[in-house]
Amino acid sequence: MEPQLPGNHLSYQNHRRQFWLQIFLPMILAILLIVALAILTGLATFGGGGDSARWAAISTIWLVIPVMFFGLLVFAILAGLVYLLAQALRAIPPYTSIAQYYVNRGASEAKRFSDMAAQPVLLFGGIKASLKAIFGLK
Repeated sequence: MEPQLPGNHLSYQNHRRQFWLQIFLPMILAILLIVALAILTGLATFGGGGDSARWAAISTIWLVIPVMFFGLLVFAILAGLVYLLAQALRAIPPYTSIAQYYVNRGASEAKRFSDMAAQPVLLFGGIKASLKAIFGLK
């Protein structure tokens, strides 16, 4: 069993301080900033002389920017894949013809072995059919 460290040791105190300064405080500040911007936007839009059409256009712009960014990212990835596929199609035909040769060779060898395996059965079946035909057996 591990020894229990007291709750006030130095590393625990450092961890608690880092938690508040590096995680919790920035998160609270970001939330406060977002709420302040929302309140400011509401006051500017619906306050005296606010132009809601202009703010709607600004909001639309801010909503479209991330969509455009990710769309461009997907487009760049697809363009890169198309380029790589074109390069691959240029390099593949010699290797595919070699692979096709070996596959055809393997298929012909498999057919040859299966014919060799079936030949005794067919031979005895043929002899049996011939004897039946000659002697009129059922």
